[in-house]
Amino acid sequence: MRRTKYHIYLISEERRLLINSLINLKNMLIAEGKYTDLVDEVLVKVANAKIKKIKVISKSS
Repeated sequence: MRRTKYHIYLISEERRLLINSLINLKNMLIAEGKYTDLVDEVLVKVANAKIKKIKVISKSS
């Protein structure tokens, strides 16, 4: 079965907040004695993701 890939576009502030939130979640899981494998995988993917500049065209009414 083929997995669906998702693409999200974040500005630098949103990317920073996402990484900080994942780190906080990982710290909470460590404090509770739970596994952090999945959070680690997502954190690595977000941190190593390519930064792609896109042009946003807004339509003014």
